[in-house]
Amino acid sequence: MRTARRMGIKTVAIYSEADANALHVRMADEAVCVGPAASAESYLKIENILGVIKETGAQAVHPGERVRLTKGADGLNEGEHGSDGRWTEL
Repeated sequence: MRTARRMGIKTVAIYSEADANALHVRMADEAVCVGPAASAESYLKIENILGVIKETGAQAVHPGERVRLTKGADGLNEGEHGSDGRWTEL
């Protein structure tokens, strides 16, 4: 978030209800709740994340700790779990 801000890139954070006051949420230019506290109901529901991407018009996604997104011929798909810290361009 800090690097994006220094580069003039607007950021969108996703969060669960339990993380509403988390640092990444407070630092982001825009923040969107993706569901309740349970990860299986929020962060791990790929349709919630894809909905935020479409809703906000995000042009790149940093996968964070839990999920990697891939762009296939038919659009965005859930990739393998885990993160190598790379951005996925949309």
